[in-house]
Amino acid sequence: MKVQVYVTLKPGVLDPQGKAIHHALEGLGFAGVDDVRAGRFIELEVADSVSDADLDAMCAKLLANTVIENYRIERA
Repeated sequence: MKVQVYVTLKPGVLDPQGKAIHHALEGLGFAGVDDVRAGRFIELEVADSVSDADLDAMCAKLLANTVIENYRIERA
């Protein structure tokens, strides 16, 4: 089974990568972009027996830095 994990910075945490993307978009002539927040997308292939609690533990212990990042898990 595929599991998709979306990791994003918490609100209020500075995002230098997002700022760089925003600046580059403006430099390429794209107008109307007010803000950019960059994150990560991680796709896992797991056995059907892997529980939601196990997936949550994977994210909390390794895939996300829970001090500055949020994560969302979706089973595909």
